[in-house]
Amino acid sequence: MRAVTYSRFGPASDVLSLAEIDRPSPAAGEVLVRLAFSGVNPSDAKARAGSRPGVTKPDHPLIVPHSDGAGVIEAVGDGVDPSRVGQEVWLWNGQWQRALGTGADYIALPAAQAVPLPKGISLETGATLGIPGLTAAHTVFASGTVSGQTLLISGGAGSVGHNAVQLAKWGGAKVIATASASAHDRVRAAGADHVFDYRDPDLAAKILAASDGAGIDRAVEVEFGQNAALLGEVMRPNGTICAYGSGGDMTPTLPFGPYLFKALTLDIALVYILPEAQREAAIAHLHKALTAGALRPEIDRILPPDAAAEAHEAVMTPGRAGAVLLDMR
Repeated sequence: MRAVTYSRFGPASDVLSLAEIDRPSPAAGEVLVRLAFSGVNPSDAKARAGSRPGVTKPDHPLIVPHSDGAGVIEAVGDGVDPSRVGQEVWLWNGQWQRALGTGADYIALPAAQAVPLPKGISLETGATLGIPGLTAAHTVFASGTVSGQTLLISGGAGSVGHNAVQLAKWGGAKVIATASASAHDRVRAAGADHVFDYRDPDLAAKILAASDGAGIDRAVEVEFGQNAALLGEVMRPNGTICAYGSGGDMTPTLPFGPYLFKALTLDIALVYILPEAQREAAIAHLHKALTAGALRPEIDRILPPDAAAEAHEAVMTPGRAGAVLLDMR
């Protein structure tokens, strides 16, 4: 089968190649999925680049990257209901702690990681639901309903943030988002009630004014280190910060005083290791929002598998409007 592969860390154009490798077979409890689309995420590009602290070489001699994807089940292993053959599915954790991800014609993985697509939802959309979709659903709804609350979503134009804006609005929240000035119209169209430039020197005052002075109930945060002080100012007492990223500052200084006297909860989210109950809840929210027409994940571009290097570069380039997929058909 065709597969995007790499065996050493480095720039995408230097280390990624399209190769022929053996097709996997489903073990007991697994399904074999014929991929239609492979979702490319920044975490895939960072892993390929070798940017994780203390990791000097790939965990396996040959890596097929990418955790997200969608396709059709072609075969099942022992213990899996054979009626699943022919089912359209979306995938999560395809390459998490495994050698062979979704950047190939086929993937064999545990049956639970192949989620049946809701009726009427495209395979292209399905390939966006793993990391961006689950992260958005979990960060918005992990503490329960958001109806009547005020949510702050940083990076509202990013793949996770854009989904989170839509989900929070569908959930009945007032949504305040930050984004670059060029993306404000797009984030408003996703449902944000207020959108502010994340570089605005008066950002805290504007967020508080937009919340009618009450502060933020829940923050969905992509750059915790850079925004830790801001959050201390704008959160309401007993509010929750759900942080899923801090790429700009991985060793943040925490303003403990404001956090202490507001009794703020800091919830760190890593979608790869969500407990089963939390993952199932996130999946349920995604499916309900999708079938209600309230969630429309955006796709920036779809590329052929021999353009995998371009895809990896695209997900690390600011300003894209949605997910980047490889068309494996």
